[in-house]
Amino acid sequence: MAECGAMRAVVQRVSSASVVVDGSVVGAIAEPGLFVLVGVTHGDGTGEAAKLAAKLWGLRVLHGEKSCSDIGAPLLVVSQFTLYGDTRKGRRPTWQAAAPGPIAEPLVEAVYAELRALGAHVETGVFGADMKITLTNDGPITLVIDI
Repeated sequence: MAECGAMRAVVQRVSSASVVVDGSVVGAIAEPGLFVLVGVTHGDGTGEAAKLAAKLWGLRVLHGEKSCSDIGAPLLVVSQFTLYGDTRKGRRPTWQAAAPGPIAEPLVEAVYAELRALGAHVETGVFGADMKITLTNDGPITLVIDI
């Protein structure tokens, strides 16, 4: 099981990205910014959500070592419980380290809200939905962040 209070994100610098649910675009950014997958584990709370939002908003990985906050770049943020998949044993991942939906969903929503409170333009996926994600990775730059 993951440590308490260890919200996780996978961040990619993108030139564009979109999320489709049931054939409809539910979130998209059409300009350079960040695509972020967010996973929640047991023991995470609103403090981790605020720290993650601040980290994402200030992360200097855009061109010219700029952050989203520096240039007003958008973020597309999607919940992703599989970030806490454990594949150490066998061939079928276990999801025991991922927080259950009733705990994870409000915390992912808190990340969105914290980012927006900081001034970010945030697009999102749909929690728990079967999402089709398209993105153009720019760089490529991909980081794993544990808060």
